[in-house]
Amino acid sequence: MDLELLLLPFRFGFMQNAFWISIIVSVPTALLSCFLVLKGWALMGDAVSHAILPGVVLAYIFGIPLIIGAFAAGMTCALATGYLSGNSRVKQDTVMGVVFSGMFGVGIVLYVAIDTNVHLDHILFGNMLGVEPGELLSAGLISAGVAVLLALKWKDWLLHSFDPAQAQASGLWVNWLHYGLLAALSLTIVATLSATGLILAVGLLIAPGAIAFLLVRKFSTMLWVAVLVCMVSMLLGTYLSFFLDSAPAPTIILILTAVFVVAFIRRQVQTRRASRQQMQTAGA
Repeated sequence: MDLELLLLPFRFGFMQNAFWISIIVSVPTALLSCFLVLKGWALMGDAVSHAILPGVVLAYIFGIPLIIGAFAAGMTCALATGYLSGNSRVKQDTVMGVVFSGMFGVGIVLYVAIDTNVHLDHILFGNMLGVEPGELLSAGLISAGVAVLLALKWKDWLLHSFDPAQAQASGLWVNWLHYGLLAALSLTIVATLSATGLILAVGLLIAPGAIAFLLVRKFSTMLWVAVLVCMVSMLLGTYLSFFLDSAPAPTIILILTAVFVVAFIRRQVQTRRASRQQMQTAGA
């Protein structure tokens, strides 16, 4: 395989935009995934990503920007989940399942009911190869804002994730941190609409943080590793999809899954080796 063939994907404009959107959305999704993994909010990412659908469809019906409807629906899901779990005996994961499945069902009904030539299924499954310059700009602005916010306040959110009571005793505004993280989650999912779609966005919001959690022990290092893993996986998945004639989004998720499996096996080997050394030391 010669160099000209290897560089072929970079010659097409649609592939260049796909590479750019991969770089753009990999940073906020990776950073956010670290907090979601530590806080045990993996299902929250899944819930918000599915609940965005009715907001997108309603935004199309009323002729307003889709990202506005998506953000409004995401925050509605997050706020409803927080209110119901705080004012009922039902556990949060159960409430999330009920709320996001209900909102996703409403979105499907609305989507089937309207007659349009616009491919709203791209919202579900992504359309990386059809990303336009305007979508790159909006995703870039959202991603930059979320990434800067997480970078500046990561220590506060880290304490809030581990011990909310200690965070409140330390003088932090825990309610602002809680809903700020939910807002960042909703905005990040909006930024990934054109890249992976709603269904596969949850992979980007969980896998990078889970992989980094298996590889390193320090949280600040975990952030950098998650960003690196996510960006490389997205670029590699987009690149390979050109030659495999496959959709970029599922290819990216498959690569992230494979990396997770490798990281898990590596961690298991290290744990068993450490246990064996401890037993040998104790026996000596």
